[in-house]
Amino acid sequence: MKKESDVLVIDSRSMAGVSPMAASSLAQQPFPTPSPFTFSTASARSNTRPSIHLCSLILRFSALIFSFACAFSLTTSTPKKKGRAPSSFNEYPELMYCFIVTIFTFIYSAFQLFKGVCDITYRGILIPDIISDYISFILDQLVGYLLISSSSVAIPAIQRIEHTESLWKATIIAMSMSFVTFLAIATCGLFSGYKLCKRIIW
Repeated sequence: MKKESDVLVIDSRSMAGVSPMAASSLAQQPFPTPSPFTFSTASARSNTRPSIHLCSLILRFSALIFSFACAFSLTTSTPKKKGRAPSSFNEYPELMYCFIVTIFTFIYSAFQLFKGVCDITYRGILIPDIISDYISFILDQLVGYLLISSSSVAIPAIQRIEHTESLWKATIIAMSMSFVTFLAIATCGLFSGYKLCKRIIW
């Protein structure tokens, strides 16, 4: 009986400094277990982020190639007329504007391609992610507008050029490459807008 009373005294002393609410919460609190939703969310983000970056890099590279092809087709055309010196796209302000926009698009695509590689390699050390998303979204909209405006402006120039000249064929090829470049830049704009909205909202 003495041993049992000693045990009861020890138990009552050990529980004297603990409140009843704390003791009940400690008794009812289960062991923490990791939620499978957290792992699935983290894995989904880690899987979708590289895929978006990879698609953006492919589109940037496509815009770089097509813009170069557009500018190259305009510069290499040497149309000739009888009794007249060879002319070029410099004689048409609309085509000159299209050429300038194409060069700007080429430089911008090269910059975005370099920035995308740096973002994957250095993980946003050179340029912060939020600033990069804002720059990409704004410049994608600007370059897309310039491309579609230059293509629409070049239509009257195409109508003034004779169909037998090589400049007409070169301009048609350049406009086709410019339209494909616009599609690539517009898709990049959708990706950059998605990343910016995801960063701001979530």
